[in-house]
Amino acid sequence: MSTETLEKAKSAIPVRGYLDIKDLIIPEGEELVKAILALKKEKNAIILAHYYQPGEIQDIADFLGDSLQLARQAKETNADMIVFCGVHFMAEAAKILNPTKKVVLPDTMAGCSLADGCSGEGLRKMREKHPNALVATYINCNAETKAESDIIVTSSNAETIIDALPKDRPIIFAPDKNLGRYLSQKTGRDMILWDGSCVVHEAFSMERIAKQLADNPDAKLIAHPESEEAVLKLAHYIGSTSALLNYVEKDDCQKFIIATEEGILHEMRKRAPHKELIPALVFDESCNCSECFYMKRNTMEKLYLCMKYELPEILIDEELRIKALKPIEAMLDLSKSIK
Repeated sequence: MSTETLEKAKSAIPVRGYLDIKDLIIPEGEELVKAILALKKEKNAIILAHYYQPGEIQDIADFLGDSLQLARQAKETNADMIVFCGVHFMAEAAKILNPTKKVVLPDTMAGCSLADGCSGEGLRKMREKHPNALVATYINCNAETKAESDIIVTSSNAETIIDALPKDRPIIFAPDKNLGRYLSQKTGRDMILWDGSCVVHEAFSMERIAKQLADNPDAKLIAHPESEEAVLKLAHYIGSTSALLNYVEKDDCQKFIIATEEGILHEMRKRAPHKELIPALVFDESCNCSECFYMKRNTMEKLYLCMKYELPEILIDEELRIKALKPIEAMLDLSKSIK
């Protein structure tokens, strides 16, 4: 491969989101796995992956977790390079927490509908309308939005954090209105909600899920709190990504209907291989599962190229990073009791 070809591929990253090198032979199958592991050792890298990633990426990761768990790992790692297999805001959070490390993401176009729908400027204007409010922001947002927040939450720690906030201050919650509504009901706190939602969790059909439950009377419906209220009302259990995993593993029920991103089933099947797991149905009758297009942009081939050339790299302006760090550290401090 010529230097010109490589430079052309690098220059196209802002448009494509990843390295696309046409004349480079990429290993396949087990050889690709071996090549990635060799690069990891060579570069003293750590591979962090979210539960919604493709199964083969979950299998090769050094650490698999939800947003809170991954943030902790990113802060604590001794690796020289953090290879983040998730979406952009997660890799960005890793860089905010660990600025001296190189952070790379296989595809920078791995975005998030929640992050795309909430800007720092918009949140700042919302705060101006409610000057006494504390801003609690879901981690599914970009660095500019985090910088305008008082504290960050994840689905794992949100209830604990909301309960800990001063009772005499109103709360602005952004960007997920479904999670915010659920937390308001759980904690009894009135919240001013940003009008945002996750396209994956809003795709579930209450009518089709109700039929699934009728057809499987021995099954329990478990749902992520980003789902719409109508779906949550049908659920036997509501919990964060990691909580749903633990529930399936430990509960006595042998059949579950899962209302969250379908990637989680990969780890669930490992933890509870004897249990029947049924993806909750979505409105689109041509599809029997709910899949995050953004999460699935990362592939093993992109992961290999990302590690080999250490691109695309996540870079953040230092002034912005420091502002965004404060609410993340506040979250981590209040989350010490949460596993």
